[in-house]
Amino acid sequence: MIPYGRQQIEQPDIDAVIATLKSDWLTSGPCVEEFERQFADFVGARYAVAVNSGTAALHLATMAAGLGPDDRLITSPITFLASANCATYVGATPDFADVNRASRNLCPKALEANWLPDTKAVVAVDFAGQPCDIQGISEVARRRGAIVIEDACHGIGSATSQNGQVIRSGGSEWADITTFSFHPVKTMTTGEGGMLVTNSDALASKARILRNHGMTRDTNSFVGLGSEEQAFQPGPWYYEMQELGFNYRINDLQCALGLSQLSRLPQFIRRRQEIVAIYNEAFQDIEFLQTPAISPNVEPELVSWHLYSVEIDFDSIGISRNEFMINLREKGIGTQVHYIPVYLQPYYRQQYGYLPGKCPEAEAYFCRALSLPLYSAMTDNDVRTVVNGVTDMCEKANS
Repeated sequence: MIPYGRQQIEQPDIDAVIATLKSDWLTSGPCVEEFERQFADFVGARYAVAVNSGTAALHLATMAAGLGPDDRLITSPITFLASANCATYVGATPDFADVNRASRNLCPKALEANWLPDTKAVVAVDFAGQPCDIQGISEVARRRGAIVIEDACHGIGSATSQNGQVIRSGGSEWADITTFSFHPVKTMTTGEGGMLVTNSDALASKARILRNHGMTRDTNSFVGLGSEEQAFQPGPWYYEMQELGFNYRINDLQCALGLSQLSRLPQFIRRRQEIVAIYNEAFQDIEFLQTPAISPNVEPELVSWHLYSVEIDFDSIGISRNEFMINLREKGIGTQVHYIPVYLQPYYRQQYGYLPGKCPEAEAYFCRALSLPLYSAMTDNDVRTVVNGVTDMCEKANS
């Protein structure tokens, strides 16, 4: 079976993890700090805070930004649940604005049209690896004093070109915080894991405390226990819990793997781009299949491509999406649908009263979406199998 996505683990990754197993550190130690440093350098950010998942990174981003029960957060409906759930975690209201039909990313004009007075933050998603219009989104948000969080969990290594300069997701001045995921189906992996990057010392410091139970050992920030008794005075052993945090730490084993994977990330990206180019050429003449479109402001060679999500007019070819997926599976080809618009999920409909029709472009895309296999470990034979399987299915269904 060729899955829609999977990790690529090679001997250097195994060696890195084994070396860490033989070291003095298994939990948060020197590998975490080195991974943070190298990742920040790679994306062009001042600070990086490694955590145990992309969801944790989004949660900490909303907490560090100070969102709470009286606030609204707007995000894209075409995304994984965590992009919206992070608002619910802090008591804020998750809301949605429609996507641009070509990029499937949050549309700045729709964002502006759906803005409400209590909106305090935007989570802009780099769907499938294509960078969102972070500048356009930020201009809408910052005119209104809102914070901008870029959810680049799909976009590790993706970039845009501004005035001849390549700027990676996470290195842009237009996002206050950018989050990443290192789940096994992503472009690189730490097994499970995530990262928050920012150019703000205050936001980074807040995130570091919150990922570790709200604790600090920084003597410069101690508040004290409110007693003059000797037993209550700080010493070398001392720590303070200054607010309610979480155990969102990542460990050295994961970060050893992350460092090894990061060293080969450009290689992973190039292979994904090669596969996408083959798919695009093979599928370009299929009447009822639309390959992923690129926004005019995005250069194809700068997209890291987490997903290859096509649109198929299943009604016109006379077969349901379920049947199409089952038939491909029988050929050894796994597929997936990314995503059900988040506001149509039962929880969001029950909790917030959202109904179909809220984001027409997102719903139209969802009805036709199908993600085909895409990962750097795919062989040329795997790619040919997918191309032949999809082409054969479209020809038979339309005959």
